Amino acid sequence: MAVMDAQNPLLGETTCGTLLQKLQEIWDEVGESDEERDKMLLQIEQECLDVYKRKVEQAAKSRAELLVTLSDAKLELSTLVSALGDKSFLGVDTVKASGTIKEQLAAIAPALEQLWKQKEERVKEFSDVQSQIQKICGEITGSANEQAGAPAVDESDLSLKKLNEYQSDRLHKVLEFVGTVHDLCAVLGMDFFSTITEVHPSLDDKTCVQSKSISNDTLLRLAETVSALHEDKKQRIHKLQELATKLTDLWNLMDTPEEERRLFDHVTCNISASVDEVDVPGALALDLIEQAEVEVERLDQLKSSRMKELAFKRQVELEEIFAHAHIEIDPEAAREKIMALIDTGNVEPAELLADMDNQITKAKEEALSRKEILDRVEKWMSACEEESWLDDYNRDDNRYNASRGTHLNLKRAEKARILVNKIPGMVDTLVAKTRAWEEDRGISFKYDGIPLLAMLDEYAMLRQEREEEKRRLRDQKKFGEQQNTEQEPIFSSRSTPARPASTKKVVGPRTNGTPGRRLSLSASQNGSRSAAKEGKRDSMRVAAPTNFVAISKEDAASHVSGTDRSPASP
Repeated sequence: MAVMDAQNPLLGETTCGTLLQKLQEIWDEVGESDEERDKMLLQIEQECLDVYKRKVEQAAKSRAELLVTLSDAKLELSTLVSALGDKSFLGVDTVKASGTIKEQLAAIAPALEQLWKQKEERVKEFSDVQSQIQKICGEITGSANEQAGAPAVDESDLSLKKLNEYQSDRLHKVLEFVGTVHDLCAVLGMDFFSTITEVHPSLDDKTCVQSKSISNDTLLRLAETVSALHEDKKQRIHKLQELATKLTDLWNLMDTPEEERRLFDHVTCNISASVDEVDVPGALALDLIEQAEVEVERLDQLKSSRMKELAFKRQVELEEIFAHAHIEIDPEAAREKIMALIDTGNVEPAELLADMDNQITKAKEEALSRKEILDRVEKWMSACEEESWLDDYNRDDNRYNASRGTHLNLKRAEKARILVNKIPGMVDTLVAKTRAWEEDRGISFKYDGIPLLAMLDEYAMLRQEREEEKRRLRDQKKFGEQQNTEQEPIFSSRSTPARPASTKKVVGPRTNGTPGRRLSLSASQNGSRSAAKEGKRDSMRVAAPTNFVAISKEDAASHVSGTDRSPASP
C-alpha cells in the first residue's frame, strides 16, 4: 500500500514537500549521484520562478486594464452629467473615490447605467420635438418627405434648458401661423415668401428654426395676416361657386357635351364645398376665377343663338313620342308658337325648355298609358291583314295545284283561319279596354285622330254586312243549283248546257291596308268628320274580311269567283 501511495501521490495530500520527498526516494532507489540531484533541483527551482514571473505579469496587466476601465467610467460619468446638465445627480455623490479598483468600479457601474437610461430618454424627447419641427418646416416649404428619417440629435447638450427651448409654445405658435399662411397662399395662388417676409424677414424658410422671430409683434402680425387670408378665401369661394352654378345651368340648358364640361371640373368640383374643404393648391387662384368668368360670358352670348336649335330638338322628340303613340297633333302650329316665343322674348329660355321637358314627360306618361291598347290594336290589325290574305287565298281556284310554295300557303292558311277565329274576341277585349281607359280619363281614345271605339263599331258593322251578303250569295247559289237540277232532264239531249249568269263580287278591289290605317288616311285627306266617316266606311268595306268564322276547304272552294263553272254533261 505504501508503494502505491508513493507512485500515486495525488491520492493523498500533495505538497511541494511530499513531492520532493518522493523524488528523494526515487533517486535513492535509482542511485542518482549528488551532482545530478543538485542539477535537477536547480532546474526545478528555475521553472518555479518562471511560473511566478508569468503570474505576476498577468496580474499587473489585469490591474492596468482595470485602471483604464475605471478612468473611462469616471470620464463617461462626467460627460453624461455635463450633457444632461444635471450636476446634482445623486448617483455621482455615491461613487467612492477610494478603495480597491474593483470596489470603485462596482460603485460607479449603477450610476453609469442610470445616466445612460436617462440619456436615451432625453435623446428620444429631443428627436420627437425636432421631428415635429422638421415636419412643420417641410409642410411650410412644401418639401415634406416621409422618408427623410429622424433628425440628428446633438448629444453634447441634452439639458432640460435646451429641450425647453425646442418645446417653446411661442416658437410652435409662430411655426403654426407660418404653416397656415403657407397653406392659404397655396390655395389662393399667392406668393408665400413675399407674403411671409412682409410680416418679418426671419420667417423665411432659409432661416433656421432657432433664429425665427417669436416676438409679440411678430405673432400679432401673423395672426392679422392669417385672418386677412381667410377672409379673402371666403370671398373667392363664394365667387367661384356662383360661377360654377351658372356654368352648370348653362351647360344643362344648352346640352353641352361632357368633354367640354370636363375642362372646368376644377371649378365645378367645389360648387358645394365648405371653406375648410377647399385645400387644393391653386383652387382659388385669380386666373382660374377669371377663366370661369370668361366662359360664363361666352356661354351667355351663345345661349340666344342655340335656343331655337334646342327647342326644336325637344319638339322633334315630342313629335316622335306622339307618332309612336298614334296621337294626332299639329306640328307646324307648335313650331310657329316656339319661334314666336323666342323671337319676342316673352319667356325665359330656361322656362321654355323646362316647359317642353314637362310636355315630353307628360307625353311619355300618356304613351305608356296607351301602350296596352295600342299593342292590342296592332294585333287586331295584323289579324285583319291575315284575314284579307285568307280571303284572297280562298278565291284562288289554283290554290291546291301542285306548285312551288303551295305547302307553305297551306300552312299559312291554317294559321290564318285560327287567327281569324280570334278576331271577335280581340275586338271585344279591345272595346272593353278602350272603354275602361276612357272612363278612367274622361276623354276619347283616338287612334291617329279617329276615335278607336268608332273604328271598332264600324268594323263590326261592316263585318256583319259582309256576313249577310255572304249568306245571301250562298242562298242564291243553292237556288241556282236547284233550278239546274230540275231542268237537267229537259236539256239532257244537248251536248253543252247553257252557262249561268256570272255572279259578281260584292266588295271592290282588295288592298293590303288595314282598317285602322285606312281610316286614318281618309280622315287626314278629307279634313272633315263627315268626309272621314265616308272614307272609313268605304275603306272598311274594302279591307274587312269576307269570312267571319273559319270555313272548310270545300266551303272555301265554293266561294264566289268571277264566274261559276257549269256542271259537266252527263
